[in-house]
Amino acid sequence: MNSEILIPLPYTKSNAKMAVLIRNIKSLIQVDRKEKAFLAGDEMKDIPTIDNAWLLLDNERIHSYGSMEKFPETEQFDNLETVDASGCLVMPAFCDSHTHLVFPNTREVEYVDKINGLSYEEIAERGGGILNSAKAIQEASEDKLFEDAMQRLDLITGYGTGAVEIKSGYGLTTESELKMLRVIKRLKQNSPLTIKSNFLGAHSIPMEFRGQQEKYVDIVVNEMLPAVAEENLADFVDVFCDKGFFTVEDTERILEKAAEYGIRPKIHANELDYSGGIQVGVKYNALSVDHLEFTGEEEMKVLKGSGTMPTILPGAAFFLGMKYAPAKEMMAYGLPVAMASDFNPGSSPSGNMQLILSMASILYRMTPQEAINATTLNTAYALGVENELGSIDKGKIANIIITKPINGIEYLPYAYGDNKVWKVYIKGKPAKENQ
Repeated sequence: MNSEILIPLPYTKSNAKMAVLIRNIKSLIQVDRKEKAFLAGDEMKDIPTIDNAWLLLDNERIHSYGSMEKFPETEQFDNLETVDASGCLVMPAFCDSHTHLVFPNTREVEYVDKINGLSYEEIAERGGGILNSAKAIQEASEDKLFEDAMQRLDLITGYGTGAVEIKSGYGLTTESELKMLRVIKRLKQNSPLTIKSNFLGAHSIPMEFRGQQEKYVDIVVNEMLPAVAEENLADFVDVFCDKGFFTVEDTERILEKAAEYGIRPKIHANELDYSGGIQVGVKYNALSVDHLEFTGEEEMKVLKGSGTMPTILPGAAFFLGMKYAPAKEMMAYGLPVAMASDFNPGSSPSGNMQLILSMASILYRMTPQEAINATTLNTAYALGVENELGSIDKGKIANIIITKPINGIEYLPYAYGDNKVWKVYIKGKPAKENQ
């Protein structure tokens, strides 16, 4: 197809075949962030935007962009896709820095138990929750786990996610944890999404180790971590450091061993109580600490200036009927805030990052600008990909959302039941179109 376009920089026919020109964009949002690894405090109130804009994608990367009023001269190029985005917003695809989307079965029966008054801890104590999934994962084949997870990746792509972290943690034996991580490695090889893997062997305490969990920590430290490192299966290591799960001392043992292999931590912290998980995460240079329902001034003081990203998981708090993390207080204290889905079968069975963006405003009273920053650039940082994703910048990977025609960014959190995404481009190629 020959399309008449206007190109701002030298551009040859040899590589034009992989190019996409998006024109007449109502608003191109989250631009010119390359000098910012993340945004904190009052910085989160702003979203740099170009109205009536164009965006050129080339060779999996963002080539250039600008205002239609300053569009350069017209030239002819072969095999160039052009998209008229009149009335639409264009923004970076969401980054989801905390999921458990490799799982063997759904757990809706436990959801009914929750409705009937059982707590998260009570379900776990009787062998449900994570232990329910652990039993099923031991019986599941790698092929089945892979096929189901690929379907979930396709689902979240349709809602605008372009990068995702996936944790193990439903194995709870060396063999099953390695099985999960091998599935994640296979997903990396077969999905166009940017995927990071996280070893979460310390997700729960198996029933046979209740009352002597130090013996299970021995297995995590002495068997699991060396095997994970030998096969190079994990980008990160995680621990559920919280009430009824793993102690600060358990966590330190695991993180010290992970440091020997150069695996950086990301910690489940302070979901159920003031656990010390935030403090131990910062002590060991965790890239993020996640959940954070129980966060006070002491925790905020430790986080400020640390480089550890406070990451809130609205879906889990909403689904479990828990208290909400103090997002506004964190930002007022000068902290950054990221938001992720926690997509999993027990406490957050949705990977819809549009819904997370809406929850940021509805439940946590964040402005649309703050919510967008929390689900793009800041959560890209929590994934360790802020130099490649999370904003519209020249040279970054072209993971792009084109919305359906909408009035402005305020509509993104407002219409919480709608899928506002029209087209998704992953690495510069069309990945999904919604009617």
